[in-house]
Amino acid sequence: MKLFKKILVYALPTAMLLGMASCNYLDKEPENTLPASDVDYTNISNMYEPVSGAYAKLRTGGMHWVIWGLTIVRDDDVWSGRVDDQATLVDYGERYNYDNSFWALNEFWNQYYGMVKVCNSALLALDNYAANITSTSDKATYNSYCGEVRFLRAYAYYRLVEAFGPVTILRTNDQTNMQRSSIDLVQKYMLEDLQFAMDNLPKVRPNEMAHIGAVSAYSAEMLAAKIHLNRAEYSDVETLTNDIINSGKFELYSDFYELFKIPGKLCNESLFECQTTDFGNSSGELVDADQWFPFQGPANDGNISGWGFIGLTKNFQNWAAARGETVRATTSFLHANSTTPSGDSIRPQGNTTATDCWNGKAYTPLKELTPGQTKYGCNNNIRIFRYAEVLLMNAEAKVRLGKSGDEPFNKVRVRAKMPTITGVTVDQILDERRMELCCEWGARYQDLIRTGKAASVLTSAGGSQFGATTWTTDKTYYPVPYNQLSISPDLALDPLTE
Repeated sequence: MKLFKKILVYALPTAMLLGMASCNYLDKEPENTLPASDVDYTNISNMYEPVSGAYAKLRTGGMHWVIWGLTIVRDDDVWSGRVDDQATLVDYGERYNYDNSFWALNEFWNQYYGMVKVCNSALLALDNYAANITSTSDKATYNSYCGEVRFLRAYAYYRLVEAFGPVTILRTNDQTNMQRSSIDLVQKYMLEDLQFAMDNLPKVRPNEMAHIGAVSAYSAEMLAAKIHLNRAEYSDVETLTNDIINSGKFELYSDFYELFKIPGKLCNESLFECQTTDFGNSSGELVDADQWFPFQGPANDGNISGWGFIGLTKNFQNWAAARGETVRATTSFLHANSTTPSGDSIRPQGNTTATDCWNGKAYTPLKELTPGQTKYGCNNNIRIFRYAEVLLMNAEAKVRLGKSGDEPFNKVRVRAKMPTITGVTVDQILDERRMELCCEWGARYQDLIRTGKAASVLTSAGGSQFGATTWTTDKTYYPVPYNQLSISPDLALDPLTE
């Protein structure tokens, strides 16, 4: 798809979830777009529809299985899980051999820029509704809806920068100059969107939003804190995370194992989730994230079965064991030839080229599925931002500023049934992040990059299960996809710095 040549209008949902105690942002993905001229912008009651379209694009595009693979395979703890299929993921994640013609790179670029374009169109649609607003309350609602969309747009850029570094700021969908901007400029653009979201969204948990599960001001604060962390702006990280913590709105879910399963959906630890549903029906249409869950499920005999991708390395498992990890190891490591605490038998189909340990955070027990549903992960949400990371960011910021980070740090440790630590150091916090956030959005790789540890950790003379690895600073980001360079030669120019 020639992304930059195709102008998208926001996609109106064709069906809303009914029969719920409160509205939800979930909508079924429409088959077609609706011309903007056919929208009745005087009907303010439909003003949330373009916002729903932005969330739908997150779910259907941002959660593409191969994008997920590219996102999490670059660290020393996670690998693609298979060498007999999509073998290029092994080259990308274990050998750092990048080929800009790899179809997955183009998919990554297209889907997240598709999300940017849907958000741009949604904001234009909201402005058209705003022209017909006469009440103060409707104006506040309009601003709040714009805040949700601007958060989602900032989130799309956040993932693009993590993957590609300098990228194009697409200010309008009819923009013709596609020259990239520096990381600094893109981050400042994201922070402008997030400031608007912080100023205009309710200061509540996502599970308290009028559309349950929608992002809130605290979601925006967390994303802004993550950007400031990457920029080593620790005072800003502390201020933002302090506000989330001091709100008293959030708490760690008591059961780490169930946190990632059906009981943990939209709990008080959640700051951002991609929602799915099977409507409680044994068959029929699903609102789901396509193959995000099946991609990383074990190719297993029985109903709990997926494609066999995403493996945890032996070195990481041994490191966790040496730390005395039990709660988080049980949850995070889905071992072959084992029975889970939920009673599911994991008996893989004998592929000797595959991992024998999968991402347990993507596992939903059979007994928690709606009766009749057997798709791996069906009806579960994808966790994106969690309060545990807020606590760890807060701890790191405080320590780097010469303060004690013990209190927020140890809250995470206690939930994991790990002993508390006094006088916690930055390296101990980074190790805690490594375990707590394993298999979550490439957090380990990004930590290695921002702390300057990548060269020493990701380069070896043969310690990897794949032999020698040769990460170098020029491999920090993926290359711009060949298809995009062919469409927009401006992308080959040096990034703008002002």
